[in-house]
Amino acid sequence: MDILAYNKKAWDAQVDDKNKWTEPVSSEVIQQARNGQWSIVLTPTVPVPGDWYPPLQGCDVLCMASGGGQQGPVLAAAGASVTVLDNSPKQLAQDRMVAERDGLHLTLLEGDMANMHTLKDESFDLIVNPVSNCFVPDVQPVWNESYRVLRRGGHLLTGICNPALFALDRDLEELGVLQIKHSIPYCDLTSLTKEERKRILRPNDPIEFGHSLEAQLGGLIRAGFALTGLYEDAGGGYPLNRYLPSFMAIKATKL
Repeated sequence: MDILAYNKKAWDAQVDDKNKWTEPVSSEVIQQARNGQWSIVLTPTVPVPGDWYPPLQGCDVLCMASGGGQQGPVLAAAGASVTVLDNSPKQLAQDRMVAERDGLHLTLLEGDMANMHTLKDESFDLIVNPVSNCFVPDVQPVWNESYRVLRRGGHLLTGICNPALFALDRDLEELGVLQIKHSIPYCDLTSLTKEERKRILRPNDPIEFGHSLEAQLGGLIRAGFALTGLYEDAGGGYPLNRYLPSFMAIKATKL
């Protein structure tokens, strides 16, 4: 299966279905950002700490796999020079709508975060990457590409899934019962049987992958990053949150 093409269509369909991560911010949010009052999330609910950002005026920011009219427009309104890269044309269309509605300048690129060949080396000061590498089979190319396009001293702010989220029995989880069933790394195509996929996955769901912490955190280090910040997020209504947070956000720095 061509995962990139499949998930492109799936996320286009998510826009039509009004998934919360495809809903653009309002003009009021943009105006507040212009006035210096703003925040964004990388994970379901916890805002990124203010001291994780460099000064945004004149800052070249890549919003990687971050379409949907949310993070990119807010950062642009706050003064950054923003490029949004996403695999989904309809997600990028949400950013275009906000930019046209509110008079913002955004550079919009359709592309793969694991192969950003159209972007030059060391061309960004900051990368913002909300939870999204669960939709690619291998995270190492994503980290390698992020390191390549960042300038020295630049930061990657990324949200990731706790791998325990993918280890659970999906049927029992719906009933509130948390039981380990799947090994990590996880993949919808190989960890679930054909019958389970038909029962659990909806027609417009993207294919997901559960990566190990070694692949996530160790992969950042292998790419050359220093890990300079981390927090967890128990938002989003997942049953796992009763025991441990389902998501975490990481600040990685190119020294």
